[in-house]
Amino acid sequence: MKKISYLLSLLLILAPIAHVAAQTQTDLEHVKKNVAKLGVGSKAKATITLNSGSKVKGYVYSAGDEDFVIRDGKTDSPTTIRYADVKNVDDNRGHHIAKLAVIFVGIGAAVAVLAVFGAIAANER
Repeated sequence: MKKISYLLSLLLILAPIAHVAAQTQTDLEHVKKNVAKLGVGSKAKATITLNSGSKVKGYVYSAGDEDFVIRDGKTDSPTTIRYADVKNVDDNRGHHIAKLAVIFVGIGAAVAVLAVFGAIAANER
């Protein structure tokens, strides 16, 4: 009976450690996938947030198995970053701003059309 209780307590102690290791592996694969989705070259702009809290902005110059190189857009200085050191990858391609612009233009057009129809309806009475 003692052996079973020792095994169960050992299992309860090691289970969270295994969970953390599996979560770290999943995060690492997620970061690799996000960097691969960006691609490489001057159009692969990104802001990389590191586990230390610092941010690196630029474009992905090259990507390997363990790390990738990001170059600053202004100075073109390279920074090698390990995937394990990355907390978050933000895409800086400007799509967010373009989407907002389309939404605001659409809302403005809808308001203008409603104003025109409102004026026409008011003149017909």
